[in-house]
Amino acid sequence: MARRERPRPSPQDRMRRAFARRQRARRWLTWRYVVAAVLLVGAVGFGVYAIYFSSWLRADGVQVVGNAQLSEKQVLATADVPLGGPLATVDLHAIEVRLKSLATVKSVDVSRTWPHDVRIEIVERTPVAVLDRGDRLTNLDATGVAFGRLAKAPAGLPRVKVGPGADGDALAEGAAVVVALDPAVAEMVDFVEVRTVDEIDLHLRDGRLVRWGSAEQAEDKAAVLLELLNRKAQVYDVSVPGAPTTS
Repeated sequence: MARRERPRPSPQDRMRRAFARRQRARRWLTWRYVVAAVLLVGAVGFGVYAIYFSSWLRADGVQVVGNAQLSEKQVLATADVPLGGPLATVDLHAIEVRLKSLATVKSVDVSRTWPHDVRIEIVERTPVAVLDRGDRLTNLDATGVAFGRLAKAPAGLPRVKVGPGADGDALAEGAAVVVALDPAVAEMVDFVEVRTVDEIDLHLRDGRLVRWGSAEQAEDKAAVLLELLNRKAQVYDVSVPGAPTTS
């Protein structure tokens, strides 16, 4: 028995079928966008909930590193980190500002350590001398910043005394002089007297006096003084290192 051939679709039928396929494709594409948008909104909503409203990412602890002169208790009290709320909303800048109010803190970096901690990394000032104001002792760093009240002067650090005319610039000059001193000379120094930026003297332990002047050419002055101290004298003037004098 002969097979009956299917009738060939007319051009109108082919156009209708092509149109139906395009319609299905458009509907599927539209639904794909809708599904993707729903998933994206859901993911964003879940993320917002997890970060800002759930207990999964709340601030529960504080890590303090880099502190040696300051106790952890002092750091935490000054930082005043709000705990119990979302870690994402903790104001890190405000914590840094509070910690920078401590004179001992040279710099500080506050960051989030997910999922639950705030990390405080402190760089403290390094003392190069002891500032002796008569009624109190404090540390002095290389930039002339005084910090950290002391009960007594620690061994190994020269003392710096200031006159009534000494301001912050003069104190910075005095600190620069201390830093420039040769270790052998520094051991001989009883204290550095700072009257003004241009009037700085070294009082040696054996009673001799060094007229230093300003902190300019400090390295040259230190080298000249080391040689000059071999001469027997009571006063050594290296304020002009190219023309030192003794008397």
